[in-house]
Amino acid sequence: MSFLKNLDLRKLPMQLLVASIITLSVSAIGMVELFGGRFVITGLFTMAQILFLGPTAFFAYRAAQEAPAGKKWQGMIKALLLGVGVGLVMVVFVWLAQNLDVRSIFINISPRLINILTFEHAGGATTLFIALVLSALAGGALALVPDKLRNALLVGAGVTLLVGLLSEILAERLRSLFGSQLSSAIIASKALQVVPAAVLFLLVAGISYMRQSGRIGKVGPTLKPSQTKIVRTALISLLLLVLPMLLGSYLTEVTNNIGLFFLMGLGLNIVVGLAGLLDLGYVAFFAIGAYTMAALTSTGHLGLAGISFWVALPICVAVAAMAGFILGMPVLRMRGDYLAIVTLGFGEIIRILALSDLMKPYIGGAQGILNIPKPMVGELALIRPEQMYYVILIGVAIAMFMSTRVRDSQIGRRWMAMREDEDVAEAMGINLVNTKLLAFTIGAGFSGLAGAIFASKLGSIFPHSFNLLISINVLSLIIVGGLGSIPGTLVGAIILVGLPELLREFAEFRWLAYGVLLVTMMLNRPEGFIPSEVIKRELHAGDEAEQAG
Repeated sequence: MSFLKNLDLRKLPMQLLVASIITLSVSAIGMVELFGGRFVITGLFTMAQILFLGPTAFFAYRAAQEAPAGKKWQGMIKALLLGVGVGLVMVVFVWLAQNLDVRSIFINISPRLINILTFEHAGGATTLFIALVLSALAGGALALVPDKLRNALLVGAGVTLLVGLLSEILAERLRSLFGSQLSSAIIASKALQVVPAAVLFLLVAGISYMRQSGRIGKVGPTLKPSQTKIVRTALISLLLLVLPMLLGSYLTEVTNNIGLFFLMGLGLNIVVGLAGLLDLGYVAFFAIGAYTMAALTSTGHLGLAGISFWVALPICVAVAAMAGFILGMPVLRMRGDYLAIVTLGFGEIIRILALSDLMKPYIGGAQGILNIPKPMVGELALIRPEQMYYVILIGVAIAMFMSTRVRDSQIGRRWMAMREDEDVAEAMGINLVNTKLLAFTIGAGFSGLAGAIFASKLGSIFPHSFNLLISINVLSLIIVGGLGSIPGTLVGAIILVGLPELLREFAEFRWLAYGVLLVTMMLNRPEGFIPSEVIKRELHAGDEAEQAG
């Protein structure tokens, strides 16, 4: 056993402790029991098994990654030790649950939970111990795989897991489009069948591997970059135009919500991602756009009946942009936390005003504004989600075009210079007053556009729809997706807005998963899923310098 002396085990106790705490926590708070019957792949494994085996595999992978390049076998030993440690902890947990009255303190530690943890085998805790050790070894082995193959395997597993979780919704769409026979062959009992799951995993992993290796780009005729861009744009445009026909009403409604948050994210991305101005009151401009639309178009006693949606829309954008300009005036010399507190206060002021009796004669107070008409195209009212989709798509397309043009323009470079260092930017001749005001104004206009469409989409608005959580959501999605990145903003909106809506069966633990995602992202990928190159270089400049040294 002298070879163990060469092992660097300094981080292992902490990794073992964290893995054990996470595994115990998901068991004790009821997550494992809740998802015990939720198969991801029919008859193979459940969501509960992923929950209590996944943390061990993840930390074993991290432990194995830290092994020296020439001594990868040390990584497997560390993974084995971690699996044995977590296994022993869980064996003790099962023994205590079976022999002591722990349920009087932890009500979720039930006999059903113990059956799930022990795979309902007579071996009981021994089966659990073996499963945890095997999961740790699997995580350690994954760290030894070459980078391209490992990434491909992770992408394949991630896509297969996601499709398995969304299988109930996908089954309904498959039945509508192709009939029940094909749907039953792919999905059964709210989970993927084994063979389709294996085919999906191999297909996605294979495509990912070939893409990383550059083999996909070599297939077919070689196009110039400009031609490739035109073809890609045409294909994406065609897909977006026919998307509601493929998704159906429910999924189109989810897509509409993603689109609205994406639209707000594009605006906040200018303020935070490009200009570096932390705005926590962004929901105020969303509310201003919504209330302006409601006041101008509502057919109730509070509205100015007769103004159409299309006439009111630019007015809403202008009013929200003016509010951004007014907010920007008194906070021009503030930075960082001070700016965040001021904008947070502004957002709360707008919400309280909307609730107050002072504004009740004009915007309805707590009762809100009702009878907001839908957009009209000729004699057609855009009532269904599939119809509102195109209104949101037009708004998003305009915002994306403007965001791209502004980002690549002289003012975009000014914003980025100001974000890096305001003093240096000012010394270079950049007018900070005008630059900040323009960022606030354009960002507020995008939010007002989203609010106006939101009001018309719902047909009624209330003050409680515009709380601080909206601002936090939008800020989180641009951070998770990638600051300064338009594709990243879309990915963030899909992850933080679309997935929670689709995974309603896990709603009880939605905010727990939300927090875990944010913490994990900040620790492992602070630049986001699809960051801009500038942000990525900034965040990893220290790592590159350390490697060079």
